[in-house]
This record gives sequence, C-alpha cells and structure tokens, in this order.
Amino acid sequence: MSDVIRLLPDSVANQIAAGEVIQRPASVVKELVENAVDAGATEIQIIIKDAGRTLIQVVDNGKGMSATDARMAFERHATSKITAASDLFALHTMGFRGEALPSICAIAQVELRTQAEGEDVGTRLLISGSKVELQEPQVCARGSNFMVRNLFFNVPARRKFLKSDTVELSNVMREFERLALVNNHLRMSLSTGSRTIDLRPGSFKQRITDLWKQSLGGQLLPIEVETGVVKISGFVSHPQHARRRGALQFLIVNGRNMRHPYFHKTITGCYEGIIAHDTQPNYFLKFEVDPATIDVNIHPTKNEIKFEQEATIRPILEAAVRAALGKFAEAPSIDFSQEIMPYDPARDGVTVDAPDIGIDADYNPFATRSTYNPQAGGSTRSADSGRRSDRTEPRVDVRGWESLYTGFMSDGAEMPETPAPAPEPASELPGMETEQVQALCLQVADKYIVTRARDGLRVIDQHRAHVKVLYERYMKQLTLGSEALAMQKLAFPETVTLTPTQSLLLESVEEEVSRVGFLLAREKGENVWRIEGMPATLAAADAAEVIRKIIDSVADDAIKPKGEGDAVCEPAATDMLSQVALVMARAGAIRRGRQLTGTEMERLLRDLYSLPDPAYTPAGNPIIRTLPTSRLDTLFS
Repeated sequence: MSDVIRLLPDSVANQIAAGEVIQRPASVVKELVENAVDAGATEIQIIIKDAGRTLIQVVDNGKGMSATDARMAFERHATSKITAASDLFALHTMGFRGEALPSICAIAQVELRTQAEGEDVGTRLLISGSKVELQEPQVCARGSNFMVRNLFFNVPARRKFLKSDTVELSNVMREFERLALVNNHLRMSLSTGSRTIDLRPGSFKQRITDLWKQSLGGQLLPIEVETGVVKISGFVSHPQHARRRGALQFLIVNGRNMRHPYFHKTITGCYEGIIAHDTQPNYFLKFEVDPATIDVNIHPTKNEIKFEQEATIRPILEAAVRAALGKFAEAPSIDFSQEIMPYDPARDGVTVDAPDIGIDADYNPFATRSTYNPQAGGSTRSADSGRRSDRTEPRVDVRGWESLYTGFMSDGAEMPETPAPAPEPASELPGMETEQVQALCLQVADKYIVTRARDGLRVIDQHRAHVKVLYERYMKQLTLGSEALAMQKLAFPETVTLTPTQSLLLESVEEEVSRVGFLLAREKGENVWRIEGMPATLAAADAAEVIRKIIDSVADDAIKPKGEGDAVCEPAATDMLSQVALVMARAGAIRRGRQLTGTEMERLLRDLYSLPDPAYTPAGNPIIRTLPTSRLDTLFS
C-alpha cells in the first residue's frame, strides 16, 4: 500500500490560513495596522481604492525592517513578537502568530518598501501568490509601506463572494473606527478617494467625539475604577440616549478590541428597567489586566479573549456601571422636616399696596329675586328696585314637563335600546366563501386573524400579512410605474446624525431612498442629514428610525456579484429598491397588539389573497398556518 499522507506546499497552506485570517479587505487593514502599531509608529496612513479590491496601502513611520527581516516576515510563523510558548502569557503586542503577512501574500500581489532606523538604504520586495518575484535595495522613508493589490486575484471563488463596494467599504471604515479608538495616542488617517478622515492624537473621549462627532455630544458618563484584579475606564451613555439600532459598543482589553458576550450582558443588564426593552446603550470601556490572566490565542483574529478571573471582574464591572448611572440620576433632596414659612414682604422691608378694584361693599347677589310675567311681554322686574329691565326673555312652553320623568323612579325601569346599524355585507375573498367570512373572521390576542378553511382553521399573522401587502404595492409602483411614491413634506424637518460609515451607506442609496418618497438634504461638511419629506404612507412612522433601518439593511446586504473572476458588480437597482421597499413595509405595517375591526380584517385578507404568493413574506417567513381538522380532533380525543 502506497503512502497517502503528504506535506502541503507552503502556497496551499498559506491559502488555507488566509481563509481564517483574511476574510475581506477590512481584515487586511486590521492586520497591517496592528503590525504598524507593534513597530512603534506614531503616524499611520491608510489608502483604499475600489473598496480594497484594487489597492490597500498602509504607510507608517515605525522602526522599519532590514532586508533580511523584510524577507523573513512573509514566512509562515516567522515573528519578532515571541520566542517561546511562555511568551504567550506576557503579550504586549497585537500580533504574535506570524500568520498575517503570509496569508495576505498568498491571495494578493504585495509590494513592500521599508527602511530600518539608522540605515541609509531600504528594501523593496515584490511577492505574488506567495512567490517572491523581486527584492532589491531602494532609498525610501523610514518605516514601512505595504501595498496590497488585486485581493483574491488567484482565488476567484473568494473574490466572487465579496459583497458590493459600498458594503465592503463600510466594513473597512468600521474596522478603522475600532483601530482608531484603541490607538487614540496615534495620528491615523483613512483615504477612500471620495473622503478623507484625519484623526490627531488625543484623549480617549476626544477620539470618541472625533469619530462620531455630534451623535455622542453630551451623552457620555465617565467610569473609572481600579482594583487589584482589573482597572476599568471609559464611558457609558445616558439612558435616554439608548439606540434601537446601530448602538456603539466597544470593549478593549490591554489595547486590543474584543468581543465578550458575558461582559456585554452585564453592561446591558445595568440598564434594565430604565431603557426600552428594544434598545441598547452605547459604551466604550477599557480593561487593563495582567497579561498572564487572559488568553488571546483562542481564535486567529484574536478578537475573542478568555479571562481567568471572569467571575471576579463581572461584579466590579456591574458596580462601576451602576455607580455611573446612579450619579447621573442624582437630584437635590428636599428636607421635609424644615418648616416652610410663608413669604412676608414686610420682613424684607417691602411695602405692598392693595390695588383698588372697585368692589361694591353693599352688593348682595342673593338679595335680588327676579319674577317673570308672561303678560308683560317677557320683561324682567327686580323685586327690590322696581326697575324694569330692557332684556326680553324668550317664551318657553314648559307645560307637560311631568311626562319627562314618567317611569324614571319606577323599579326595574330600563333605558330603551338604540337599534344597532345593520352589518355591512362581507367582501368576497378569493379562495374563501362569503359565508365563511361572515361566520368566522376574528382576532386572537390582537396578533392573529382566524378564519375558517375547508379543512380546518386558517391562522394569519396580521403584521406579516400587512408587510407582504405593502411590499408588493411599493414594488409595483416603483418598478412598473418607474415613478417615485407620493411624498409628504414635513412642516418641521427632522435631523438625523449618523456615523461616517452610516453616512457613506446612505449616500450610496440616496437615489433609491428619494424614489420611495424621502426628501433628504445633507448638512455641509457633516454627517448630519435633514429629512424634509417622507412617504405619505408612512406619516405615522418615525422618519429617522426608518432611515436608520434602511442603512442597516444596506450594511447587511448579501447580494453577490453576478460576474465571474475579477468582475465587480454592484447590486441591481431593483434589488436595492427591494430592500428599501421591505424596510418601508415593515415600518408602515400594522403592529402586533393592535385591535382590528371586522372591516379592517376583511380588507387585509382580501388584499393578501389577491397576491400571487400570499403564504410567505419577502424574507421567507410564513404568513399563514393551517390547523387541520384532524389536529383539532386530537385536542379533544
């Protein structure tokens, strides 16, 4: 039997590693920037072209590399960060695996220009698909200049699964925000061609406000606690500024971004009862712990971290957050034990003269008794003064007044019933007989509509049914009529403040958003948008919330390029309109918990059954469920 186990070539092994380390252009940015931070850089510049497909360039002024180090850096598991396994428990650097650069050069064309401090000549290195094509001396600036071109050029399947340029660029900007927040002591800039973000060194709070500007102005509550186990510092948001979508939530440990569901649940639990159940707080918290008490070597991206003293840190974190919220809720107390004396002007030397309002002291409203004499033409005479009034009273026939009280005092008297209006005839619904609708069309728990089917009971989710109806209506108007939906101008325009990433996404779909009936105007030089008009069908909805949901739907865009190889395909216009129409349908649909009248239920069912596929929502969720008679029989067997 021949041997079947073979050693994989380095190029193949690097591509396998790249599948975990390099998932998209944002992953390249993360790895290169972290290397620049480890190199002691004080300024880092990032340049992006075509959302990272064409070029990702990271320039730093760190200590640079020698010619030998530049060549060794692209070998697997070659690193300057650690020398022994024990070093993993005393890490002070971002990288340590030695997998990032080999993974990048395995699926891209990489050019490196670097010069070490104290040397007169640097090195230029070209690598394509893990193959070194050129290495030569070159005069260049101190530090390193990485240029990654044609990402996934030799892995077309991976390139094909990249999302649209807008989505990939938004991921790059989110990664830049995370890196810039952690390294607030560095100057960092990002250039994407259409915009440039330049951040100067500053405090942690200053970096937060530089990144998100007005969207966080005056919302932050400071946290500062230090124990023998952990030091926690940073900020949490005021309860009234909790967000339904797009909450800014960052946890940082020893200068490294991390995801920690346990700590996240602890923080959000502190807000329980003081914010709405469907909202999330913003938080920016730094943890400083002994490196020997954490393990960052449990995932290639190094974003998941295991704490040895997790159970001890949790109550410290909870107490710190609750203390910050408690300080915010403080109000001056009132001492009810002190007697409050009425204000006396004379005590302060103030003389107050009572105003003369001309009251007749002899006036008695009960001394005058008016009499009515029908024979005198309805005039009114005062019994006291004898003077005749010029006011003439209308003649009122009060005869027969006793009949008004007939039966009022009798025992068991009942008020006459008002005849109820005759019910309107039920609408004819496709697939259902008229008598079925008349016999059974009721609402259960203000969520579901129950009707009778030929083989049992039919249960319809009222919210999903209305989403389907509105979605199809919007798409029909937008695609067939190619006209914008009716717009209603707002008397008082509403402003919405977005992050740079959200603003970029809104720019990409501004045309589609205007077609569905929104009128937007952007404040000059800011990420603040003014909503001057909204679709007439969404008059009762929160315009800013609908805009945020549209942005989130674009960020979660899963549309794949339709071409092969290096083709770059943006989502079709109809696909983008479909996403926007779905968000609007969800915003405008009737909610679960709303009570419907019989006419409203019949109209909703008629509109639903007139659609070609009424059983499922555009997202594929079921709208209609049928309980067969056999299932009902089992309930009573």
